[in-house]
Amino acid sequence: MKKLLLSTAVILMTTTAAIAAPVVGEPAPVFKGMDTNGVQHELSDFLGKTVVLEWTNHECPYVKKHYDGGNMQKLQKEATDDGVVWLSIASSAQGKQGQVDNATANHVMKEVGAHPTARIQDPSGAIGKLYEAKTTPHMFVIDAKGVLAYAGAIDDDSSFKPDGIATAKNYVRYALNSLKSGEPIETSSTQPYGCSVKY
Repeated sequence: MKKLLLSTAVILMTTTAAIAAPVVGEPAPVFKGMDTNGVQHELSDFLGKTVVLEWTNHECPYVKKHYDGGNMQKLQKEATDDGVVWLSIASSAQGKQGQVDNATANHVMKEVGAHPTARIQDPSGAIGKLYEAKTTPHMFVIDAKGVLAYAGAIDDDSSFKPDGIATAKNYVRYALNSLKSGEPIETSSTQPYGCSVKY
């Protein structure tokens, strides 16, 4: 009976930890995920480096807004060239919009010239739900100590039209620049915008 109670307690603790909402200023939720090339990535692998998580769905108009004009790719390249780890995460469920196999995902990334470190396939939605990812795109920046430093929208232009990109404040770029310079992140949490994640 004691063993059963202990097991139940462990399950409850694990479940509670798994559904705890990510909080800016607190350790980022840990996860493991397989990328489109069959390589497993674990968040703890990247301690000592800044990490960006980008929830994506190539069929979403808001994602297309940032890729069709090269905005997302430019930011990805700036970041990865500077040593940042960039993980694009696709949490669309099997049969839902944006869910594609590895080969198709790699083709899409090559076609648009994407520059993430890796694209994680998350058809179960486990990572997305862990981070409470609500939209595509939904962005998270994790500092070198594994602490969640920014969560929210990519920028302050919530339209699906690309016209405002050039004049928008890019929150992710600001967060990355602030971390690099050792300064506080002025805006560390914003309301994400985009298509709903297709869990």
